[in-house]
Amino acid sequence: MVNLTNEQDIIRLVEKDEWMLQILRHAKSLQLPDWWVCAGFVRSKVWDTLHGFTERTALADVDVIFFDPVTADEQEEKLLEQKLKALDPTVPWSVKNEARMHLVNGIAPYESAVDAISKFPETATALGLSLDQNEQVILAAPCGVEDLLSLQVKPTPYFAANTQRMSVYKQRVVQKNWKSKWHRVEVFYSSN
Repeated sequence: MVNLTNEQDIIRLVEKDEWMLQILRHAKSLQLPDWWVCAGFVRSKVWDTLHGFTERTALADVDVIFFDPVTADEQEEKLLEQKLKALDPTVPWSVKNEARMHLVNGIAPYESAVDAISKFPETATALGLSLDQNEQVILAAPCGVEDLLSLQVKPTPYFAANTQRMSVYKQRVVQKNWKSKWHRVEVFYSSN
């Protein structure tokens, strides 16, 4: 079993996964500002590894986010999804411009894609991967990686601070049912 203890271990894990690197290359090919492949794409890889799985857990979608306040149009996102599907039709692509998602979520505007990631519901999914200009893997973990690596599902500080958002968190925990896939995962209802 692989021992993962920090962000560098996660980056090395991704660098050894050709499928994940290809997903990142496809996303980079769109030349989007402030782009990341995030959430379950990262979490599932880490949890599969920590559980010793030899088969990749299927993903409902591969979330590509970016931040472009100039072109905050849902139709543009659909066109970008089509471009990615042309590159790899086997991937369930989802593309969102976080410069408009505050309107969908009914909250204050995000400042960047990483700011949006910090406001995802769970710390274990508040993660993103990107490639720099030299094709090196970059990890954004605004809530840290400790919960992810210790197989703990906790609300992000943003969700923990609000009763209404906490109800969304609790619904997601039930809906996602992570323990059915990853039996060692523990779910918490506070960020402590």
